[in-house]
Amino acid sequence: MKGIILAGGSGTRLYPITEGISKQLMAVYDKPMIYYPLSTLMLAGIKDILVITTEEDQPNFKRLLKDGQQFGIQIHYQIQKSPEGLAQAFLLGESFIGNDCCAMVLGDNIFYGNGFKEKLTQAIESAEEGYATIFGNQVRNPERFGIMELDRENNVLSVEEKPSVPKSNYAVTGLYFYPKGVQNLAKKVKKSPRGELEITALNDLYLKQGRLKAEILEEGFTWFDTGTFDSLTDAINMIRTIQTNKDKVICCPEQIAYYSGWITKTALEKQANLMEKNTYGQYLKKLIRDTK
Repeated sequence: MKGIILAGGSGTRLYPITEGISKQLMAVYDKPMIYYPLSTLMLAGIKDILVITTEEDQPNFKRLLKDGQQFGIQIHYQIQKSPEGLAQAFLLGESFIGNDCCAMVLGDNIFYGNGFKEKLTQAIESAEEGYATIFGNQVRNPERFGIMELDRENNVLSVEEKPSVPKSNYAVTGLYFYPKGVQNLAKKVKKSPRGELEITALNDLYLKQGRLKAEILEEGFTWFDTGTFDSLTDAINMIRTIQTNKDKVICCPEQIAYYSGWITKTALEKQANLMEKNTYGQYLKKLIRDTK
């Protein structure tokens, strides 16, 4: 299973903040935004990851993430010259995906909740069986999102992009799992009236083939699309509250790597020493002490 993080785009919804820095490199409390989607893929057990960025921002991503060795994974990079819709990621990543299944997560999406790893595992199993999986979360303003219509057994009946009259309040989050050949099906997607290769159109192709499943993020699960000032602030406050109350760091790539056996205690200690003057580094040192 390969993984893609789509971290391109211009971030205009967060101007003037993002005029000088990529949205996905901004801090969300104590870590860069991209650490959160990276942690999602790592939690799924995915170690081969492509990060798609703009040309001007790519050097900064490489400076931060390097080749992924510090996390026990392999990170590749691809330039997105112009944003032409989410489904474009599979065209840009065609050679990277090869003959593997592929997951994609948007670089500004944050997921947190109990049982998430089990849902990710189920999505991978479905992909290996030839099914695509989308993740749904109930929202107050469904007209802002791609929407999935479900029956009583949570089977997908339809998907629609930002409908003026939504058929449900289940938004399609920015996390997708696809079987082998997704890049070939993505080539069949035609540009929408707004000039984009819509991910909803790709999902609809799977639906028409009877190969689209939904995983519902139940009550108590938290999902943020941090593309607005309010949602970004809400995410920061939520993460600060959870980490303070539970004395832990959530979406920590080093912890996932260490617990998965991808990096050694020595490698973890090296990361901790780089950040020993802040709470993030101190948390990594605590992980080391707790496993002696």
